[in-house]
This record gives sequence, structure tokens and C-alpha cells, in this order.
Amino acid sequence: MRVLLWARGSRGDVEPLVALAAKLRESGAEVRMCAPPDSAARLAEIGVPLVPVERWKGASASHGTPDAEAGTNAERLEQILKVAEGCDVVVAVGLLSGAVAARSVAERLGIPYFNVVLCPIHLPTALDPAQRADYNQGTDNLIGGALNSQRVALGLAPVKNLFDYAATDQPWLAADPTLAPLRPGQDAVRAGAWILPDERPLSPELDAFLAAGEPPVYVGFGSSPETADVARSAIMAVRAQGHRVILSRGWADLALPDDGADCFAIGEANFQVLFGRVAAVVHHEGTGTTHVAARAGVPQVVVRHIVGQVYYSERIAELGIGVAIDGPNPTVESLSAALATALSPETRARAATVAGTIRTDGPAVAVELLREAVSREKPAVSV
Repeated sequence: MRVLLWARGSRGDVEPLVALAAKLRESGAEVRMCAPPDSAARLAEIGVPLVPVERWKGASASHGTPDAEAGTNAERLEQILKVAEGCDVVVAVGLLSGAVAARSVAERLGIPYFNVVLCPIHLPTALDPAQRADYNQGTDNLIGGALNSQRVALGLAPVKNLFDYAATDQPWLAADPTLAPLRPGQDAVRAGAWILPDERPLSPELDAFLAAGEPPVYVGFGSSPETADVARSAIMAVRAQGHRVILSRGWADLALPDDGADCFAIGEANFQVLFGRVAAVVHHEGTGTTHVAARAGVPQVVVRHIVGQVYYSERIAELGIGVAIDGPNPTVESLSAALATALSPETRARAATVAGTIRTDGPAVAVELLREAVSREKPAVSV
């Protein structure tokens, strides 16, 4: 079985497909993966080469016009088609511009296509009719012209309602059932959370910091921009609770406020190991961070409204494994109060209990679903 994996987005979009790619290779499948250029080193760790694909500029586009904006958000179908030649199935996650291109290529080759979402609120069935219509119109306006001109060149008919086209009627939900239950009326294929077991050691410097005192509190906001203010407030709140701090620099390249010995800044690190050694995790509601922290049994403080979703913060509060507070720039006082609750014996005990319910078989489930899809006689594209 040859599988084309397509990821267009942040590290949070790419990492689930890294886990799937590793499990596919372990099962004997061949994997080709298109992802952002900064994913090359991560993919090299699992022996999967990055296949770069340029974005399509549009023949009639000129700089600064709406057509140019649309063109820069469309993918080069002819390049993806070359990458996909010989593949048996296509799996896409992340930005719609990539997903509509991936489905178009699958349609052209007559092979199955599956769209993956990482949070239930991104399912088409989670939207009311008006929201869904707005999503479709917005996507059509942004990339419809650029995409359809390429589809016609490949012998495909133009399409509209591109949000529905990319998502399909039954996407796969790559999230743990405890953390992300389906609500009434929501429809998806349960594929479990896709997390790659990580055995990388922590750096000697980080390990020494952890061993030098009581467990610190982790503060990090992933790929979220403009988080310097909330990071500064979070560090002040952690210190007010008498704890040390580990600050993840993230995409915003966050810096420590001073040279205090109670704070340590990190770049890339093994969160699966790190979160098992911290007292709490303060973060931005990212799917990956939420799942890894929940599996580690560590309490969480989630700042809402940093990323473009409000979902996992609510689930963390509902499950009693942490606290959700409004952002994007909460006060030191509100962060300190949230930390006090998160660090309480009751929250720690609840987090440990929920950790035992988090499933780890997501990638294996997805591999079996792909094998079934390739082997059976069904329509070429998941609809």
C-alpha cells in the first residue's frame, strides 16, 4: 500500500501525520509526505523524506490584487499529481487550500481520499447551515478560481462549496474520545488521537534544571504569535504560587523576563517526557499539547482565544483536569487563581484518573481503516 499524506499548517497539523506515517511504515506501507519545509528534520527522524510542493501563483494574478491573494493560497495540482502517481490513497489534514488540492488529485487518479480533523468543532456537522454556507462561500471566493482553472487543465470539472468538498460528509476525527466526544448530530469516523511515542531524552541542561528542585510549571503557546504579554503574566503568576518555570519559546520566540535561577527557556523538547516531570502545564489549547498533557496526568491551565478555536479549554474544565480562563491576555491575578486551582490535590487526582482513559491506539486504528479502504470495492473518493 502506497499512501500520500498531505499536511498544510502549523506543527500541530503536521505532528499527527508524523505519527500516522511512522505506523504506516511499521506496517510495511510506503509513505510519501507533503508538508511545510520546516518539517524536514522531524520527518527525517522517522525515515520519511519531505516532498516539497510549491504553491500556485495563478497566470493572471498581479501583486496586491484579490486574484493574487487567491493564487498564493492554491496548491500546484500538477506537482501533487506527480507525487501521488502510484499511490493507493490520499490523507489530508490542515488548511483547506491543501485539502481541496489533495482531494482533486485523488479524484483525478481515482483513488480514495480522506480528510482528517483534530477537533470536533471543525466537522461540517458541527456547524449550523448559515455557518456552513459562509465557510463554503469564503473558501470559494478565496481559492475557487485558482483551483478550478487547474482542475480544468487536468480534465476535471469545476467544483464549488469547497469547504464541503475538502471535508467530505464523514471526515476522520483524530482525537481521543474522552477529550473530544462527538455531540448529537455530529458525524465522523473515530480514528483516535495520532501521537507518536517519543523516546528522545531531554537535554542535559533541562534535565539538570528539573532535578534541581520541585517540579516547575510549564508555560508555552506553540505556534501562536504575539504571546509575549501572556507569557510574561504567566511567569509572574507561577512565581506568585511559589513554583519554578519552564518557558517554551515557540514560534513567537518568547524570552525570559530576567536571569532568575527559577526560570529556564527551551526550544524543541520531548513533551511526553517533560510533562511527566512538571507540576502543571499552561498552554494555548492546541490539540497536541492538550492530548500529551492529559496522557501525562498533569493539570492544565488553558488560555482561551489565543488560537482560532475554543473547545479543548471547555473539555479540560468539564473533566476537572484543569482550568480555562479567557484570553488572549489574562491578568496575573486571574492566572494565579487558575494555577492555584490546577495545583490543588483534587485537580491533580482527577488528572491522574483521566490519564488512564486516554487511548494510544489511534495510529494503528487509522492504518487498518486505510487498508480496508484500499482493499474494498467502493467509490474512489470518500463522500
